[in-house]
Parts: sequence; structure tokens; C-alpha cells
Amino acid sequence: MTVISTEIEVPEELFQAFQKYLEAHKGWDQNRGIQAALSLFLLQNGSNDPNVNSIYLDSLFGCKT
Repeated sequence: MTVISTEIEVPEELFQAFQKYLEAHKGWDQNRGIQAALSLFLLQNGSNDPNVNSIYLDSLFGCKT
């Protein structure tokens, strides 16, 4: 799997809520959270790519891809 770095801007309230979640759930990090959120969004909005499904499940259950 190829990994591409990206930079995003999010509302401060969303960032703070995400940071609180990460502090409370030590097994998660920013990369894992963003991958889970983005892949779930794509799945919920019509993607049927098995790679997207695999990334979602791996990030959700803490597997390394």
C-alpha cells in the first residue's frame, strides 16, 4: 500500500474533540482516526472498493496494513 501525506484544515472545535478522543483512547493516533473516518465516509457514500473496506476494517480494529 502506498501512503500519501496530506494537510487539512478543520474547525477548532472538531480538532479539540478529536484530540480529547485520542487522549482517552491511547491505542488510537491521528493517522488511524483520519483513515477510519475517511474510509467510513467513502463506504457510506457508495464506494465498493475492497481496498477501502480493508483500510476501514484495519484502522477500526487496529491492524497494520
